[in-house]
Amino acid sequence: MVTYKNIQEDVKASHNITVKTCWIAHVKELNGLPLRKANNRISENERKYECPNEVRPLIEASMRKFGML
Repeated sequence: MVTYKNIQEDVKASHNITVKTCWIAHVKELNGLPLRKANNRISENERKYECPNEVRPLIEASMRKFGML
């Protein structure tokens, strides 16, 4: 099972960019993957930090590498 930490480490190693876990969750949501409810999430309908458009392809590439997409 691939964790957010695995994706963070892969993007960091490949592109030297540190990604937030909330960005990974946003990309998962955009691609229709199931999410769990985070304990620290304030609002269920809106995100405080959305994934930047320039980082989204990097996260998706990492997800493809791990077979999530």
